[in-house]
Amino acid sequence: MGEPSDGVDPEKRATLRRFAALGAAGPLARLAEGDRSGESDARDAIVGYLSTTPGAHFSKVRDDLSLGTGEAQHHLRRLVEAGVVESFRDGEYRRFVLSGRFSPQEKRALGYLRRETPRGMLVALLRDPETTASDLADRVGVSRPTVSKYAKELEDAGLLSRTEGYALVDPERLLTLIVRYADSFDGESMALADDAATLVRYDP
Repeated sequence: MGEPSDGVDPEKRATLRRFAALGAAGPLARLAEGDRSGESDARDAIVGYLSTTPGAHFSKVRDDLSLGTGEAQHHLRRLVEAGVVESFRDGEYRRFVLSGRFSPQEKRALGYLRRETPRGMLVALLRDPETTASDLADRVGVSRPTVSKYAKELEDAGLLSRTEGYALVDPERLLTLIVRYADSFDGESMALADDAATLVRYDP
């Protein structure tokens, strides 16, 4: 017998249930008595997703959970109103995290770790603090002006000092974020986490 027809396709249902299992074990209580299970599953899925992918922007949350634009907006708004999720502006993006989990500095760091080029620069500097601007351009595969552009942004965000070369301001905090959420970034982050995991203790 086929899946009951309730307007949710099987692939989307599987995605929502996978993340909903994480969300249901987290801080989310049902927002209202009599919620339809589909609505509750979607909100639990968003909470579960953000517990593993903090700092994701709206389009990524929507696409990775196979939600419609209006559907994602509705559930995120309900979660923000309930104090379960908070959002913050990062340039042209609005990013989301679970409430009360991250300091302002950590949220700024997550915003840059969610972007490919600055993340590559941060990972390279964590691996080798002596890395130069020219080295960064080669390792990340971008131009020197692009490295300089992001280096200034990282400096303005309080993540990088350019007083003498390039030096990370709080490398332990960055390393902790990468180790904890490595599989939501990329292969280079996962490789760094594999190398650094024994050096970092995280107490949630």
